[in-house]
Amino acid sequence: MVYLLSQAARNCLVSDKNVVKVCDFGMTRYVLDNQYTSSTGSKFPVKWSPPEVLHYNKYSSKSDVWSFGVLMWEVFTEGKTPFDGRSNVDVVDEITRGHRLYRPHKASNDVYQLMYQCWHERPQGRPSFSELLERIRLLAELAD
Repeated sequence: MVYLLSQAARNCLVSDKNVVKVCDFGMTRYVLDNQYTSSTGSKFPVKWSPPEVLHYNKYSSKSDVWSFGVLMWEVFTEGKTPFDGRSNVDVVDEITRGHRLYRPHKASNDVYQLMYQCWHERPQGRPSFSELLERIRLLAELAD
C-alpha cells in the first residue's frame, strides 16, 4: 500500500479473484470520455479528483489519497460509478460545495469515516498513505 504513494489510485485494477494490479493507462481513448479539460488544457477524470486538481491542476500524493477514497467507495459499492448520472460540470459544483459520496451499505461506519477523511477539502487534512495503511490494518484486525 505504501507503494501507492507514487501511483494514482485510479490506476489500480481489481480482478474477480481480488488481485490488485497497479498500472498506468495514460490518456487512453476509453478514459478520455470521462475526463474534463482544465483551463490549462490538461485532462483528468473528474469523479476521482479533489478540489485542488479541479480548480488549480495541482497534483500530489494527497490528491491520490482522494482518488484512493473514491476507489474504496467503488470497492464497497461493488463497482458502482461515483456520482453516476451527473455531468462533469455538476460533479465539480457538488465537490466545490462540499458534497461527498454516500456511505455504501457494505461499508461500516469506521470504513466510511476513513473514506470521508480521504475527501477532506484541504490536502493537509487528508491522511498519508502510510497512515491509511496503518488504519486499514487496524480495521482488518477489528473485523477478525
